[in-house]
Amino acid sequence: MKMTFRWYGEKDTIPLTYIKQIPNMSGVVTAVYDVPVGEVWPSEKIARLKQLCDEAGLEMEVIESVPVHEDIKLGKPNRDQLIANYRETIKNLGKFGVKCICYNFMPVFDWLRTELKSKNEDGSTSLSYCHEELMKLDPKNLHLPGWDESYSLDELNSLLEEYKNISHEQLFDNLVYFLNGIMPACDEAGINMAIHPDDPPWDMFGLPRIITSKESYDKMIERVPNKHNGFTFCTGSLGAGRFNDLPYMAKKYADRIYFAHIRQLKYSGELDFKEAGHLTSSGDLDIYSIVKALVEGGFNGYVRPDHGRNIWGEDNKPGYGLYDRALGAMYLSGLFEAIEKEKR
Repeated sequence: MKMTFRWYGEKDTIPLTYIKQIPNMSGVVTAVYDVPVGEVWPSEKIARLKQLCDEAGLEMEVIESVPVHEDIKLGKPNRDQLIANYRETIKNLGKFGVKCICYNFMPVFDWLRTELKSKNEDGSTSLSYCHEELMKLDPKNLHLPGWDESYSLDELNSLLEEYKNISHEQLFDNLVYFLNGIMPACDEAGINMAIHPDDPPWDMFGLPRIITSKESYDKMIERVPNKHNGFTFCTGSLGAGRFNDLPYMAKKYADRIYFAHIRQLKYSGELDFKEAGHLTSSGDLDIYSIVKALVEGGFNGYVRPDHGRNIWGEDNKPGYGLYDRALGAMYLSGLFEAIEKEKR
């Protein structure tokens, strides 16, 4: 297991020197953020990130993420050129020691929350989701926390209209087409693709969600058996669906889980939740049992503490402050160390 930390490049308010000070931190998870989706990532931009990480004594083996263009998801005629570009990006990343790419195949929104700074009893703030509140929104005039600047209203409505003709099966077929198109590049570069589950794992606004459960994982392996086709095991995304048995999934798919996002949820309704501190006792997910199942299944991938709270007066990017994620990294490192030693 290698412990990592999400870093948003040179504009991140958290410097690499701070991340390096977290015990047991092997490297960062980062990306090139100023290249339009669908275009090839230039080697010089990747080299710049690698140089910064090397100078800080941190590895850059995981990229999160290389976004998949909506035209690939929609199966449009130009998808072959976009997939060819994606292949070139994979090859370029491989030249700089990248081993894993986290990506998603969620239509339009790659996550949805209704509040970014929900106040907790202890004074901290965290991300939260209320399904009833979301469903009250006008699909033709959507204003969502964190997404109001991602698309213009016209762009958003146009995309939502296009997806009305895309079924779950068609979207999944488009995912398979994409994966088959990039697997040769993954074979050449030695890079594992780790798909992130849908967040949260149910349909909304007429958009199909296809990576939601063990059935989704089984289907992906069956359709694209190449070992470079694997998973980002996000406990928060999968855990929002109470139908998912996370320890069972962690152990069953451990050899295909190349990246683990580990975070905690506190349920507040059948579909409602608030993100909490990483400890098992802080929420409703059994983080200890999930880590134990990963170890018992032979997991040997990358881990990062996912969405933390803003604590101790910190007012940072929601979910991505320094302090709570650093605490989460220490808790998870302790769990892995203890469980791995018990296994020997």
